[in-house]
Amino acid sequence: MNDLLLNIDAGAINWARAQFALTAIYHWLFVPLTLGLAVIMGICETYYYRTQDVFWKDTAKFWQKLFGINFAMGVATGIILEFEFGTNWSNYSWFVGDIFGAPLAIEGILAFFMESTFVAVMYFGWNKISKGFHLASTWLTGLGATISAWWILVANAWMQNPVGCEFNPDTMRNEMVDFFAVAFSPFAVGKFFHTVISAWIIGAVFVVAVSCWYLMKKREIKLAKESIKIAAVVGLIASLGAAFTGHISGQQVAKYQPMKLAAVEGLADGGKAQGLTLIPGIEVPYALSIMATDDPQGFVPGINDILNGYTTPDGKTEPSVEEKIERGKQAITALAAYRKAKKEGASEATLNSQLSIIKSNMKYFGYGYVKERKDVVPPVLVNFWAFRVMVGMGCLFILFFGILTLVSYRIPYISIITRRLLATLGIIPETEADSNDIATLPAWHYWAAIALVPLAYIASESGWLVAEFGRQPWTIQDMLPTWAAVSDIGGSAVALTFFIFLFLFTLMLAVEISILLKQIKKGPEYSNE
Repeated sequence: MNDLLLNIDAGAINWARAQFALTAIYHWLFVPLTLGLAVIMGICETYYYRTQDVFWKDTAKFWQKLFGINFAMGVATGIILEFEFGTNWSNYSWFVGDIFGAPLAIEGILAFFMESTFVAVMYFGWNKISKGFHLASTWLTGLGATISAWWILVANAWMQNPVGCEFNPDTMRNEMVDFFAVAFSPFAVGKFFHTVISAWIIGAVFVVAVSCWYLMKKREIKLAKESIKIAAVVGLIASLGAAFTGHISGQQVAKYQPMKLAAVEGLADGGKAQGLTLIPGIEVPYALSIMATDDPQGFVPGINDILNGYTTPDGKTEPSVEEKIERGKQAITALAAYRKAKKEGASEATLNSQLSIIKSNMKYFGYGYVKERKDVVPPVLVNFWAFRVMVGMGCLFILFFGILTLVSYRIPYISIITRRLLATLGIIPETEADSNDIATLPAWHYWAAIALVPLAYIASESGWLVAEFGRQPWTIQDMLPTWAAVSDIGGSAVALTFFIFLFLFTLMLAVEISILLKQIKKGPEYSNE
């Protein structure tokens, strides 16, 4: 691997990163809506199963159509994303393919097969199978999509916190030694719940937006009002859940990726009792320490602490980046010496001596490819602002879905008080203060709800920017930097496919939006039952 690095086109590294980022960003435009709509349509069909009211059947079928349009686009971009590991990141695939490939294989064989099977039953099984089996198929479609997300997020979480593996110097590969450690690591569990729950927010916002468009047009009133009631509760639970799981994920980051947390906060020099910056100049005292350690006096290292090395209050010492680089180089040199000695038939004592050096320094193997200490600092501005966009939008959605739940469910007294407060603040007219009908609001309210759709996507993509930019320069945290993971291909070839993918993905997105808008404009098809 070390010799190969000398021949890699430097442009290929940046273009490979850009292409993967492009594919991932477009793919994530489709995935969260799939996961979110799966919950909404499942609830609607459950109402139909319990009440036998055909209205709920028609409502479920309507949301299922929009789900299907989005589902197809997500599959197309997801397949391309997985192929890029082999085309653009062959060193990465060789080095950790035994581990990283396992969850992706399970996702394809089990989860994707499951959701693809039941999605067909869901769409074509109406009036052909029992209502109970059809309801199960609808929920299993959503469950399959969620399980699919689980295994993909397990693979991503392993890149953030590599566990359950050992390096084999004979094969030059990391090999899995504990499947359950990989599949159920705390990092993977936290990432899964935070990501999936945040996807429910997008589904809820989308349903509210479509329903508000119908209310504004004075059509499909019942479908719109009932869908808003469901989406309001789903959105409120998801918004609160995303805040809770985000806190858990933040603690995992503080434990395993302190440089990411320092970049997110823009924290140059850390210490105890650290505050959290809302925006430059405004700080919440002790909040960062609480977020990272659950202790207002908790210690949080800054960027300079991590670069220079530091000792925690409990006596744990973290070496400087220079020391990590030196130890990484020792591991690489010992590995080369071991392979040469084994090829020449050296004694067991000689081989064991090199193996001992490799084992004692393997934790810092990736640092052996780092040239300067500044290379291990992720882009601070991107992380700082992406985190604040994500959290700020999350707070907005808690407020939005909280008010929407109170108003749409016409909760006695509380709903009236809420409306009168909104009237006092000038948000709704005084004439609407005592009204309990969400379908009678002025049009600008509905436009405001529709405007939340792009904001929800911006918040979701910002979360992924933090997750991936915060890990830089590592493809695998502390184990393999990006420039050691890329394929030995020309930058011009990757650049060409980048622009081809940019055109195709943009076209796919435009087609999906066009089809979705046509289907929304057409509206639900009502049964004659």
